[in-house]
Amino acid sequence: MTVDDDSMRVIRSVTEDIVEQDTVVGKHVYANMYGFDDPDLLRNEGKLKEVLLEAARLANMTVADVLSITRTDGVSVVVLVIESHLAIHTWVKERYATLDIYTCGIKSDPWKAFDHIIHKLKPKFYTVNYVDRSSQPTPSPGL
Repeated sequence: MTVDDDSMRVIRSVTEDIVEQDTVVGKHVYANMYGFDDPDLLRNEGKLKEVLLEAARLANMTVADVLSITRTDGVSVVVLVIESHLAIHTWVKERYATLDIYTCGIKSDPWKAFDHIIHKLKPKFYTVNYVDRSSQPTPSPGL
């Protein structure tokens, strides 16, 4: 694989965004999604790729690669972005999926990606968590 000058400019620009004033800005959203009405959606590798790629674009991420595999019980899709990754793993029989969106840098917004994915996939309900993965800790309330 060769990298041209334009690609190197993009990589340098994104890398500079990840380290802001000697601090790595890490944002991690992860979720469990339950009760999908359409189990075929959970085995549709192409549709899941499309939704994650749209989410990455909307969240201002730079896509580097897409990996996917169809398993006997579902699908796994990972979108590698220069800022980190988006991943979904599905289980058709259980009508269940897990979602992981991790970004580094101030320009990308994992919540925009999350909102888009929830809107497109329409689980009956979900749980969502957020972790600050920055190199400098954010003070907790009450400290």
